[in-house]
Amino acid sequence: MNVNLYDFDGTIYDGDSTIDFYLFCLNKQITLLKYLPIQVLYTFFYFLKIVDKKKWKEKYFVFLKGIHDIEYKIESFWQINQNKIKKWYIDKNHENDIIISASPEFLLLPISKKLDVLKLIGTVVDPKTGIFLSENCRGEEKVKRLKNIFPSIKVEEAYTDTLSDEPIIKLASKGYMVKGNKIYNFYN
Repeated sequence: MNVNLYDFDGTIYDGDSTIDFYLFCLNKQITLLKYLPIQVLYTFFYFLKIVDKKKWKEKYFVFLKGIHDIEYKIESFWQINQNKIKKWYIDKNHENDIIISASPEFLLLPISKKLDVLKLIGTVVDPKTGIFLSENCRGEEKVKRLKNIFPSIKVEEAYTDTLSDEPIIKLASKGYMVKGNKIYNFYN
């Protein structure tokens, strides 16, 4: 099977969908500010290297505990933010596309379905608690997860906005770096 791989945030989505979703929820439900102290504390711990990225992100997602009707919030979020999918991506055929992202699968699933991509691979996070049910899907973990689902896959093209995705770029016949709406060869 021949596929194309796409990172999501900053690559095909203009921004960071997780941060945008948090701000969207905060705007709709100001009571989520009660989780801010723990989020700030664990951000501090992360930058001091007291906790790892997974633990930090779990504490960031603690706000999910306070959201009522998470499915409705996610659908509402994408109704407003689907326009942040970059035009260059919308203009492509997506039947062989795999979105592979560190963002939570529960958040990206509705937009992935709307884009009609072949597969979404993201970090599996409990949408009610923020607890990670998988490893953070970034770097080498992206390759591991991809090969676990598609053991004999052939990657034609891979797109990213970050050097940390070099492992998925190495899988591809052609690798691209996305900066804004401009696309460059990854190894220029």
